[in-house]
Order: sequence, then C-alpha cells, then structure tokens
Amino acid sequence: MPGPLNGIRVLELPAIGPVPFLGMLLADLGADVLRIDRISPGTDVLSTILGPGGPLGRGRRSVALDLRRPEAAEVALDLIAGVDVLIEGFRPGVAERLGIGPEAALHRNPKLVYGRMTGWGQDGPLARTAGHDITYLAVSGLLHGIGPAAGPPLPPANYVGDFGGGAMSLAVGLLAAVLSARSTGAGQVVDASMVDGAAYLATMVRTLHGHGQWRDEREANIFNGGAPNYRCYACSDGGYVAVGALEPKFWNTLLATLGLDPAGTPSPMDPARTVELTDLLAGIFAGRPRDEWAELFADTDACVAPVLTLGEAPHYRQNRARGAYVEVAGVPVAGPVPRFSVTPAAVAGPPPACGADTDQVLTELGYRAERLAELRADGVLGG
Repeated sequence: MPGPLNGIRVLELPAIGPVPFLGMLLADLGADVLRIDRISPGTDVLSTILGPGGPLGRGRRSVALDLRRPEAAEVALDLIAGVDVLIEGFRPGVAERLGIGPEAALHRNPKLVYGRMTGWGQDGPLARTAGHDITYLAVSGLLHGIGPAAGPPLPPANYVGDFGGGAMSLAVGLLAAVLSARSTGAGQVVDASMVDGAAYLATMVRTLHGHGQWRDEREANIFNGGAPNYRCYACSDGGYVAVGALEPKFWNTLLATLGLDPAGTPSPMDPARTVELTDLLAGIFAGRPRDEWAELFADTDACVAPVLTLGEAPHYRQNRARGAYVEVAGVPVAGPVPRFSVTPAAVAGPPPACGADTDQVLTELGYRAERLAELRADGVLGG
C-alpha cells in the first residue's frame, strides 16, 4: 500500500548529513523523492558516510547535474516546477548564486515549500562559517552536560544536532508548510538550523535550569548520570546494564529483585547519600554478567535493560517481535518510523547510483534526446 506521503513530490539538492537523512525519511513515508547528485561525487570519508549515495541514500531517484554550470539552473527550475517540496543544505547565499534560491524557485512554483538546512541558520555572525554537529551542540549548551564529570564533554555521535535538531525539526516544518500551502495556495521558505533545533530539544532541561532545579554540570542531575537510580552500571563480563528506576514503585521493584531491604537502603532522593548508594549498586551489578542481569530483570517493572551494541540490538527479543529492523543493501537498519495503521511506511529500495535516472526523469519533463546529448556534452548532465 502507498505510504502516508504518497503523492508528495520532493526535490533534494546535493548535501551531506541531515539533508540526505531527511530525504530518506520522506521517501520511507511514501514521498516521491528525486535527488540531484553531483556529477563527480566526493570520495572523502565524510562524503562516503554522510553523502546521498551512502547509507542515507535509499528510496530515491537520482539525476546527475552540475549546478555550477549556468545552464543547470534552468534544468533545476524545470524540476522545481513539478515538486511540492525542495530541500537543500548549502551555506547561506549559495543557492541564490546558483540561480535556484527561494525567489527564483517560488517564482517558478508559487506553492513550493522551500526547506533550508544549515548549522547556524540563514543569518547571524556565524551563518557563513563552517561547522559540524559537535560545534552546533557546543554553542547550544547541550554538549557541556554530556559525558562523565571527570573529563571533557563527549559528543553523542551526530544523533542530536544533525538528525534530531536538524532533520527531524525540518521534517515537521516541511509537513506543516505543505498543509499550509494546500489550504492557502502559497508556498514559503522553512529555515532550519541545527543549533536552534538542538536547543529546542533541551527545552525541559533549560526550564529546570532556569528554576534552579538543574545543575549545569555533567553527572550532576537526574537524567545525565547524577542519579543512582538512573545510570549505567558495569557488570562482571565488561558489559553494562541501564537502570531507570525513577518512580518509587519501580525503585521498590528494583530493590526487591536485588534482595535489598528498602528500610536499610539509602534513598535515591537523598543527595547526601548519592555516592554511598551508587557504590552499593555498582558493587552488586559487578557481581554478575550482563545477560544474567537481563534475564533476572526480564518482564519486571524495575526499568532495567542490558546495554546492547549496535550489532546486538536487531536480535533483541523486543526488537525482533516488533520487526523493528529491516535489511537494506545487506545491512540490518531500523525500519521506517512511526507506524501507520492504514498507510504503512516502507523502504522503497537501496541507494541509486549517481545519475541513474537522469535521462528518464528529464525525458518525462519533455527533454528530447538531442537536448540531453547537448547538455551532457557541455558538462551539465552526468549519469
């Protein structure tokens, strides 16, 4: 069955990281995503990992187009005329210089939703400078609170800035703008910044901090490793268990499962005994291997789970029962989310080769074979 975004047409311009992730997300939800690829894709590590032809490139068609060529702008605008959404991740001013900025695009397609993804945003003193997930988290205030107290902050891969604060926030913005365009007939620009998006994810913590209920330190708060009943503990085999027994009823279940007397056990709500309680639990969990603890706590409400590796997670019983992982190009990856009762999302296919659909797509737009040959001879088209 078609996915919930069936009928939505998306044009994805060349980028790395959050833009390809967003294109993948929209394709998984059923949108028809067409990607413009560079004729000569980058071969550096980041381009290979984060680029559109890498792990995030599934489910699209691909047109190879050198946007630096003057003739390419007209081809791109012809593509823009037939889509609902455009997504790009250029530095501010680049799309305009290429002749495919919001003004030109919306002139050609007034209902277009023009999605822009940057680290710093479209304006401000850092807007035109380079950055990466770690630097965006650094100035959002989030990175300071992640990691052990003794040592530097630790970047949480690029989950938070690129994909959470960036791609996910732009996805919501695009869909909201599409609904608006359908009711008003007017498109608009959606400006997503990874710094802004990451900071937005921290709304709860920042509010607590503003009320004096969150210490601006690592391993000092309930959700960042400072609570004995909400942290990870090492096991005898080098593995770890994650404990999240925050509520009293879950804490009591944890104590009962460990054979501890509530009356003689320090309370996790007593800051003066945090170290004592942490050491007590650490000593207990160090006495058995991870999987023994996992079996002991299975099906209890103690909120204890084994800390699985990326390789182990697809085989975990809950994930298997849900069919949470699918195979794409021979690799198990998380399946599309969320789940829909009537219009299920699905992986449309593996990443296409660069420019694999160039001639087919442009022929559908009315380009004749002679014109395609001319554009290819001029270096405008690849594939």
